[in-house]
Amino acid sequence: MNFQQLRSVREAARRGYNLTEVAAALHTSQPGVSRQIRELEDELGVELFQRAGKRLTGMTPSGQQLLPVVERLLREAENLRQAARDCASHDTGPLSLAATHSQARYALPGAVKDFRHRFPKVTLSLHQGSPRHVAQMLIDGEADIGIATEALDQYPQLVTLPCYTWTHSVVVPPDHPLLDGEPLTLARLSKYPLITYDGGFTGRAHIDEAFAREGLQPSIVLSAMDADVIKTYVELGLGVGVVASIAFDPDRDRNLRALDAGHLFAINMTRLAFRRGAFLRGYVYGFIETFAAPLTREVVAQAISRAESDTARAEPA
Repeated sequence: MNFQQLRSVREAARRGYNLTEVAAALHTSQPGVSRQIRELEDELGVELFQRAGKRLTGMTPSGQQLLPVVERLLREAENLRQAARDCASHDTGPLSLAATHSQARYALPGAVKDFRHRFPKVTLSLHQGSPRHVAQMLIDGEADIGIATEALDQYPQLVTLPCYTWTHSVVVPPDHPLLDGEPLTLARLSKYPLITYDGGFTGRAHIDEAFAREGLQPSIVLSAMDADVIKTYVELGLGVGVVASIAFDPDRDRNLRALDAGHLFAINMTRLAFRRGAFLRGYVYGFIETFAAPLTREVVAQAISRAESDTARAEPA
């Protein structure tokens, strides 16, 4: 048994049993992948995959039962490498971050700047995507830390920690009627075309829920993942924008005005997550605390301990 065999099994499961994609991911040949899988099956004495000729079509019940063990072995091998690197050098290495656009554009810059001052030898990479894409990158080991408001706490494979709360703001051009000094209400908002986030992004669910509770049907004429896109179309006069409050900067957004909408929509929680069972190098703890000061190394370690206990209880005896 070797790690290349285990990686072949894991990648085949991840990539829909497409051996061409598996071979590309592992930088080998398709026959080589098939051989690695077959040799492992021969050694274990069970078939892990269903086949139609030479094609893999799915996992056998045995394969489904053994896949978590394969993933755990590969994860622990990576943890061993990470631990060795940490012993050799506490402040040098890569750190991969995955975040939604709002987090990457508005919440992360200050933390990244401070972190770079503390750990100048760490190489940072930043990936942007939807909350579910962020979660999948963590699960697949493509990112070390993920930051988003939605979805992260829905994945049992992740350890998720609360970072900070935030509210929405309404943004309008300087001459808009909503700036008349009268109270901002959902009823008033519903009279105007709205521009806000796509479903599943940046608190959109709370926006929809608020209107539904009041029995109102908002006219959402445009939705986007990106607050900058939303503000651009508000400036063009296409509608009223609803964005995360952190996405409005009076100095940069001089052609817009913001109205606090915290009383209209539920408070949102941004969360930070990492994969269960992953070894966190010292500077990863440093980044977490830089981004969210209450998340000290001790707090994070306690969360990891709770997650490990939950996992142990969930595993069959």
